[in-house]
Amino acid sequence: MKYYFSKTIQSFGLEEAVEKTKSALQDEGFGVVAEIDFQKTLKEKLGVNFKPYVVIEACNPPYALKSLNADIHIGALIPCNLIIREAENGFEISSIDPSVAMKDIDNAKMKEIAMEIREKLIRVINNVGKEKTNKIIKTKVIA
Repeated sequence: MKYYFSKTIQSFGLEEAVEKTKSALQDEGFGVVAEIDFQKTLKEKLGVNFKPYVVIEACNPPYALKSLNADIHIGALIPCNLIIREAENGFEISSIDPSVAMKDIDNAKMKEIAMEIREKLIRVINNVGKEKTNKIIKTKVIA
């Protein structure tokens, strides 16, 4: 089962991809909670050379509150993570599909919220580098 959606951008490098992703997140009401540069961290901590790979942890406060009010334990699954990584033809931007993350939770309200957040994250990815060749990979909607 595919648990994420993504697209590849070719017109700019990692730094610009990270900045454009943060900007697209902000446009959808998300703030950046943390940014993890795995290439740097793995080199520093393990001496391992790894390709460019950045994780952005993002949170949309109104949706976080809505989620916590629907299920107090949902904090274990938030914030939303997005990945920007070096790919064959540029940089891939990926996000978790919240509807997949919530599929086994027995809470109809949380599933509804997950679908709303899913749509926001799809817009975020689609708005990073609006090139004609960029297409998001569609995932199945799980209700």
